[in-house]
Formats: sequence, C-alpha cells, structure tokens
Amino acid sequence: MGDKKEVKNKRPTVIWEKYKVEGDKVERNNKYCPKCGDGYLMAEHKDRVYCGKCHYTEMKGKDKE
Repeated sequence: MGDKKEVKNKRPTVIWEKYKVEGDKVERNNKYCPKCGDGYLMAEHKDRVYCGKCHYTEMKGKDKE
C-alpha cells in the first residue's frame, strides 16, 4: 500500500497570552479584524498581522525617523 505521512508535533495555541486580566476587566492583547468585526482576533506574526477567517493582512512597517 502507500506510505503514511510522518506526524509532526505542532505548538499548541497559548490562549493565556492573548488575554490580560486586570481586576474585573479582560483586555485583549491582539487587535480585532476590521472586516470581520469584534470577536475575531488577528494573529500576530513578526512581519504582519493576519485574520484567519477572511485572510485580511496588515504588514508591519519599519519605524522611519
């Protein structure tokens, strides 16, 4: 028969890094998607911010002085 693919271990989502609790308030560290609206957090990459639902991408620019 066919060869099976090798299973690669994935890094689990660290959900506790995306939220910050102060007293009775919960603050989100990531920004919301401007197209999808509230409730859809964008993924934070080193060179971009990305929405997994609608594929909206904002590129991070270098600071210009």
